Amino acid sequence: MLRFLESIGILTSSEEITAVLFTLLRLLIILSLVVLAGFVSKKVLLRIVKKVVEKSKAKWDDVFLKNRVFDYASYIVPAVVIYVAAPLVGVYLDLIRRLAISYIIIVLALVINAVLKSVNDIYTSYEISKTRPIKGLLQIVKVAMFILMGIVLIATLAGKDPFVLIGGIGAATALFSLIFKDPILGFVAGIQLTGNDMLRIGDWIEVPAYGANGTVVDLTMTTVKVQNFDKTFVHLPAYALISGSFKNWRGMFDWGGRRIIRSIQIDLSSVKFCTDEMIEQYKKIQLLEGYIARKLDEIEQYNEKHQIDESVPINGRRLTNLGTFRAYILNYLQSIPGVNQSMTIMVRQLAPDDKGIYLQIYAFASTTVWVEYEGIQSDIFDHIIAAAPLFDLKIYQQPSSYDFRMFMEILPTKPATEEKVSPSSEPEA
Repeated sequence: MLRFLESIGILTSSEEITAVLFTLLRLLIILSLVVLAGFVSKKVLLRIVKKVVEKSKAKWDDVFLKNRVFDYASYIVPAVVIYVAAPLVGVYLDLIRRLAISYIIIVLALVINAVLKSVNDIYTSYEISKTRPIKGLLQIVKVAMFILMGIVLIATLAGKDPFVLIGGIGAATALFSLIFKDPILGFVAGIQLTGNDMLRIGDWIEVPAYGANGTVVDLTMTTVKVQNFDKTFVHLPAYALISGSFKNWRGMFDWGGRRIIRSIQIDLSSVKFCTDEMIEQYKKIQLLEGYIARKLDEIEQYNEKHQIDESVPINGRRLTNLGTFRAYILNYLQSIPGVNQSMTIMVRQLAPDDKGIYLQIYAFASTTVWVEYEGIQSDIFDHIIAAAPLFDLKIYQQPSSYDFRMFMEILPTKPATEEKVSPSSEPEA
């Protein structure tokens, strides 16, 4: 081959032939060293590292091995060999070394990326990760790392000083801030959300403006991923939670009880003073024994002190069926295990309107589990609605078509009357 090149005039002397032969020999030696270094790093060193990791009791090295940190690190060895052996070639020394350095920079970026991923995996295995996630922070570090290594890579390939290139990029900051406005806002919002402990993975949040009502499953630098209770996913921009408002139910879970606040409407026409017969009937209710005795004694002392004429029911103080029913509900709530007795328990009247008077139950369930909470709440109101007629109270509801039909059936029918018209009579003009 060399003789052929000499015959056509490409190589004109034996010295050039010798130089080419030496260059090819050096390239062959370097390639052999590169192949050997790659084989040793992949087949020998990497296997030794894997065996050491498998025998180690530590967990972090297993995560590093899973995320291929050691695999990526082994790719650096051949590039180092090329960089060190580049002077043997003599030709294009600077270009070869720049390419080798560029390759090393790319591999280092892969190694650092795998290390950051491993750090996040290790951190999430601890309980603190649920309250202080660092995924967003690691993403910030990753972005900064890729930008910095990208600048160094371009500067290396161009043979320029990286700091000169960084200075030129600084002049374009305004343009970058305009193009990457959303990531920048999300970056700042992510720091505020995690730094101020406003949001954690696993929190139940409501953001009506975005149709989000569910559990936070992921929190990144720019987005918050929420899984709704219908199993759909909503991806929210992080800055939307800072610029707007959202409800976080974490306090309910930390407190250990979920609030029950619901009303029933009592028909005003069914509210009345208690008669002696009604009082005797209420005394038989176990939850009212103490209340009735205490209240009757209190009323008797008051009426005697003020010389009340009890022949007229409106004079003085008397028990009412609504007040007694309210006391019964309160005692009932204080007697069942489904209501958290360490929290506020209250039965109160709200302002009446055209639908009657509202009797509101304000209490807390002893659980925050949704299904159990709904069961406790339903059981309470099942009992209340069923108990109301025992106090001569009527639950108000708007009339239905069935009510109107029953009303029409009980109305007396009026026979139609026929008018007798004289055949000779003429209509009036």
